[in-house]
Amino acid sequence: MINKQGLWFVTLFSLILVLGIYYVTTKNDSNLLSMATNATEEEKTSIETTDSSVLVSLRVQDEEEMLKEMESLQTILLDEEASLQEKNDAYNSLQTLNANKGKEESLEKKIKEKFNLESFIKIKNNQITVTVASNEHNNTLANNIIRAIQEEFEQSMYIVVKFQG
Repeated sequence: MINKQGLWFVTLFSLILVLGIYYVTTKNDSNLLSMATNATEEEKTSIETTDSSVLVSLRVQDEEEMLKEMESLQTILLDEEASLQEKNDAYNSLQTLNANKGKEESLEKKIKEKFNLESFIKIKNNQITVTVASNEHNNTLANNIIRAIQEEFEQSMYIVVKFQG
């Protein structure tokens, strides 16, 4: 008797195999392209990925710095010779890093929804740096972004908005 897990495996494997064979035997790429364009026309949605190379490089640099810092904090946590206070401080720093990362992502999403702009946000202590991918350098827009970000915090934050075109 075949158990449920085995049955699911065989079903999914068969589906993947059929789709793979279909993909390999399809010679007319324009047919697939026309199906894709018809689907997008029917849904009336457009997906744009216009992430500026400056924002991408800032994200990569921030990710590398964060990984290095997390690695050093994890080394302290796993060190048998480290004191209890050092381990507590390292643990609290890790929690702060994770909380800041989540807050940065939520603020980027808020700017995207509210102002329809791609952005990169870096939070360090009470300082927030916002880099916006926009050719328009508008003081009113910068002030609105600062107000929108400050709404998310109880204490006063030092917020800087930079425009990268």
